[in-house]
Amino acid sequence: MNINFGEWLIKKKAGPERAEKRWSPLELHAVTDNRKPVAELAEDILSIQHEVSFIHIRERDKTAGEIMQLLALLKKGGADKDKLVINDRADVALFANIHRVQLPARSFSVKQVRNRFPHLHIGRSVHSLKEAVQAEKEDADYVVFGHVFETECKQGLEARGISLLSDIKSTLSIPVIAIGGVTLQTIGKAKQAKPDGIAVMSGIFSAENPEEAAKRYARAIREADYEEAL
Repeated sequence: MNINFGEWLIKKKAGPERAEKRWSPLELHAVTDNRKPVAELAEDILSIQHEVSFIHIRERDKTAGEIMQLLALLKKGGADKDKLVINDRADVALFANIHRVQLPARSFSVKQVRNRFPHLHIGRSVHSLKEAVQAEKEDADYVVFGHVFETECKQGLEARGISLLSDIKSTLSIPVIAIGGVTLQTIGKAKQAKPDGIAVMSGIFSAENPEEAAKRYARAIREADYEEAL
C-alpha cells in the first residue's frame, strides 16, 4: 500500500498501529532561505506551492510580526495552509492556526510542545541516530536529518552522509526527510537510503526562478521514482 507523508500523519493520529517502512512517491519539502523581504517571499511561496509537498517557513531573522504579515499575504493569495510548516516559532503557528511545526535541535523539545499542544504535527531536526531515536520516543511525527551532502550552507562541516541516513531510516518507524546538499544531481544518491522525502532550501529559494527550480526538482523526483519502480 502506498501512502504519502500527509496521509501518514493523519493515519498516525487515528491509531497506534506501526507506520509502514516505505512511502511513495518521495516527498519534496521546500525550505525558505531567510534572505528575502516578506512580499517577495510570499510571491515565491505562492508560485511553488503546486510543485512541492510542504513549504517550511524558516525565517530566523524575521520577527513574529513579519512572519504573521507573510502568512497574511499567503492567505490572501490562496496558499494551501495544509502545506505550510512553521520552523521553530510554535507561537506563530498557533496564532495563525497553522498545524505543522518544525523544531530545530536548539528549540523546545518535542515532548514539551506535544504535552502543551497535542494537536500539532511536529517535526524535529536531527543530526545523529541518537537524536533521531529520542525524537521518536518523544512522539515526533517525523524527523529532518542532515546535512547529508556537502553544502555551502554548512561550509567547513563534514557531511553526515548516506550511510547514517540509511541507519536512521532503518531504525525509525516515523518518516525521515533528508536535507543538506540535495541537488538535482544527488537526488539519486539520496534515494539509495530510502528516505521518505527530501528537503531543499537554496536549490529552490535562492534560484533565479524558484517556480522553475521547484518544477525541476519535482520532475527529477518523478524520474527517480520511475526508475526505482522498473
